[in-house]
Amino acid sequence: MKESIVVGMDAKRIVRNGTGLGSYGRTLANDLATVDSLDLRLYAPDNGRNDLRLQVPERDNLHFFFPPSSPHFPSFALNLYKSYWRSRGIVSQLQRDGVQVFHGLSGELPVGIRKTGIKTVVTIHDLIFMRHPEYYQWIDVQIYKHKFRQTLKEADHIVAISECTRRDIAELGGIPEERIDLIYQSCAPRFSAESSAADNERVKTRYELPERYVLSVGSIEERKNMLLAVKALHWLPSEVCLILVGRPTRYTREITSLSAREHLSHRVAFLHNVPDEDLPALYAQAEAFAYPSRYEGFGIPIIEAIRMGLPVVACTGSCLEEAGGPDNLYVSPDDAEGMAAALQRMLKGSEGREERIRRSQDYIRRFENTGAAHRFADLYAELAGKR
Repeated sequence: MKESIVVGMDAKRIVRNGTGLGSYGRTLANDLATVDSLDLRLYAPDNGRNDLRLQVPERDNLHFFFPPSSPHFPSFALNLYKSYWRSRGIVSQLQRDGVQVFHGLSGELPVGIRKTGIKTVVTIHDLIFMRHPEYYQWIDVQIYKHKFRQTLKEADHIVAISECTRRDIAELGGIPEERIDLIYQSCAPRFSAESSAADNERVKTRYELPERYVLSVGSIEERKNMLLAVKALHWLPSEVCLILVGRPTRYTREITSLSAREHLSHRVAFLHNVPDEDLPALYAQAEAFAYPSRYEGFGIPIIEAIRMGLPVVACTGSCLEEAGGPDNLYVSPDDAEGMAAALQRMLKGSEGREERIRRSQDYIRRFENTGAAHRFADLYAELAGKR
């Protein structure tokens, strides 16, 4: 019987983040658990959210690991302890646990891990903090830059989730592109072209959904540029509404204020803290999907929307054309009339809409069966000297 490769994974985002980096980690961990040759050890600073952690059930070859028991620190000191453990203290624990390969799932690796001989892989999702520092606090940008440079020094292998991110790493990190692998992330299996009538009715009732709406999913923050979709409502039929699903920020107040000033409040709805099981039905009952973000590392909500049978309108300037393919529409992130015209072409009854959807679903098959788990398993084996 072949000896398993002991793989440690940074699980902070898995247990704490509802979307984005968390979804990436949970989907990949579950996929990797189907590979018999792997012994997966997921390291998190705490239990996080039960609803998220339980999406990655423990099994024979997958277990969660946490920091050693700590004294009864006050909360601020406890947070510092957890941060220190994740960035440095974890290294000795990985050695004791016999970890052969450590995978930083969210662009970070612990300091000093290279000196231990433990092989490392890091997935870098985006470098938005370098491309668009205006969306971050100055001190955060400096911290992220330092962590990025430190990670490049520690990493044996670098993985990007899109061609756009691969180019950014090469340019901004001074790394030859041939040293950076591209492995597209998988979309969670709950997003498919079908949603049950019962689920649709339950979700419609729960959120009081309008008969016709355009959907947008993602943190409601300035970079996501959702004001563009709100402004586009002026040129769309009066019965078409906009539903924004995501974590609220101060930018949410800007959208609320603009909607009130321009008499659009009755056509704009915010849904926060939507559980994962409700998302497919929200997609399924929309007419189109708007993703006006100014910059992304990939844009997995676009893949989710297409899988659920929606046409997409997104913005130019980053990687969204790479995610959505040539049969969806892309406009300037400052062109509200262009956004409206594109959405008009995507509403039900528009000429060519169904053909666009069909061709887009053909296009995204390249992301549905990426073999990401087996590609990572092969990479772990190579690094561990098992190939």
